[in-house]
Amino acid sequence: MSTTSKVVRLGELARTRSGDKGNRSNIGVVAMDARAYSWLDQHLTEAAVAAFFAPMGVGKVTRYPIPGLLAFNFVIDRALAGGASRSCRIDTQGKALGVVMLELPIPDPRTEEHSP
Repeated sequence: MSTTSKVVRLGELARTRSGDKGNRSNIGVVAMDARAYSWLDQHLTEAAVAAFFAPMGVGKVTRYPIPGLLAFNFVIDRALAGGASRSCRIDTQGKALGVVMLELPIPDPRTEEHSP
C-alpha cells in the first residue's frame, strides 16, 4: 500500500440494485469493468459492508461473488427493522440501501501500488 492511500466512494467503481425478502436486504453490486471487479473482490468484503451498515443495527452480512457478471450479491440480515409489514422506517423494503451503499468508502485503486 502506498503512503498516500486515499479512499473513494463505491459508486466510482460500481452500480447497485437492492430489494428485500422479509427482514433481509439483498444488494447487488455490479463493477464498472473487470479491473474494478478485481479491486472490489479484495476490498469490498463482508466486514467492510457490515461496518458501514452497523449504525442501522444490521445482522450478518454474506457476500456471494458472481464473477461472470462482474458482480457481488450481498445478503444483509436484520436490515429492515422487522420487514415491510413491521417496520416504521421510511424505506421498509430496502430499495434505498443500494443507493446508500454507493457511499461506502473503499481504498482508491489509483493511489495503491499494484492497482488493477
